Amino acid sequence: MHAPLAKPLKVLVVDDEALARRRLVDLLGKMADVAEVLEAADGQAAVHMLDSRHPDLVFLDMQMPGPSGLDVVAAVGAGRMPVTVFVTAHDQYAIRAFEADALDYLLKPFSDERFEAAMQRVRRRLEERRPPPAPVEEPARWDRLVVKCAGATHFVKTTDIDWIEAVGVYVNLYIGGKAMLYRAPIHLLADKLDPAHFVRIHRSAIVNLESILRLEPISHGEFDVVLKHGGRTKVSRTFRSQLEKRLGQAL
Repeated sequence: MHAPLAKPLKVLVVDDEALARRRLVDLLGKMADVAEVLEAADGQAAVHMLDSRHPDLVFLDMQMPGPSGLDVVAAVGAGRMPVTVFVTAHDQYAIRAFEADALDYLLKPFSDERFEAAMQRVRRRLEERRPPPAPVEEPARWDRLVVKCAGATHFVKTTDIDWIEAVGVYVNLYIGGKAMLYRAPIHLLADKLDPAHFVRIHRSAIVNLESILRLEPISHGEFDVVLKHGGRTKVSRTFRSQLEKRLGQAL
């Protein structure tokens, strides 16, 4: 068994013998990670297919009337060739095949097991060529807010905020028992504040975990949250799981 590739393969089979092409096409047709199989009966057609269809993998006969398999590589350029497996009835070409940067060399007649071994090597090579996934960028978090209040502009460190309460389309920031109106919706602060410090506990409330003094059960899974500096708000059933996740334990 093998793990299929994330991206299905387009494969080109090049051989002047129709029966030889058919055998490879049939074997490739059984592969879950092969999406398309192209055929070329001579070197000239192979060069055209490689330039126009850009396969991921080519099974390339070494000896053909006209351009040989090595001539095909020379015409396309070794650096532009897809993963290449040479196929031939003559083992004396093996060294030249690997000099042409072939991944493998199938000697006719080959068994199903030998073909599968070649495909395993192909999969490993293609996985090695895959670019690493782009790093996931952490969203920018706000560490301070610019708050205009009572004719002055205040620079508020977010860690100084005890809790936040929605007031219409804006919010009140509670700092040391005092409220400051901040002109932004609560959902924006829920996205921008550091989740290591803040958690939303109600559709209209966000709390700083460091400011929680205690929880007092009310009923039906809801709690009152008693905060430093006399603040008090509520944990709703809808947001209770978020608080439990941050605390690492059930309430």
